[in-house]
Amino acid sequence: MSNTFHNYVGGKWVPARSGKTFFNLNPANGETLGEFPSSAAEDVAAAVDAAVAAQRGWRLTPAPKRAEILYRAGEIIRARKEDLARAMTREMGKVLAETRGDVQEGIDMAYLAAGEGRRMFGVTTPSEMPNKWAMSVRSPIGVVGVITPWNFPFAIPARWHGTSRRSSRRPGCPRVS
Repeated sequence: MSNTFHNYVGGKWVPARSGKTFFNLNPANGETLGEFPSSAAEDVAAAVDAAVAAQRGWRLTPAPKRAEILYRAGEIIRARKEDLARAMTREMGKVLAETRGDVQEGIDMAYLAAGEGRRMFGVTTPSEMPNKWAMSVRSPIGVVGVITPWNFPFAIPARWHGTSRRSSRRPGCPRVS
């Protein structure tokens, strides 16, 4: 018997608003891997709304604290690396060595992003006007949406999730993916 999965939106596991689902099959042997929500535009809109609401609080969390959360996420992924890689192999048929590499890239990105959390520096720059002081302060800009290809379901979103959650370019941005 396969598991039924839901979307994670606003801190809760929820089905697609339409109630529609689909079965995901192992391409190697046809085994049913699970029943998944057949999400549509209204589900994406709900996820974006939840991310916007979450961003209000997340942006006020100091960058070093956001970095600690990313580091812990990397540790959780590292502890589950083999299970995640095997699940990806069953889902898309990629060889296990490749899916292990995909997960490892996600781990590495979490650690990289965590390390950068203490280097969220602003910049001061000379002004062309007398008696003026010019500076930049990094601040969150909003929600980022990510669509990932089927053959790199972990590494590519990890690049965006990790770096944009603490990033020097996009700090404090909740993600919808």
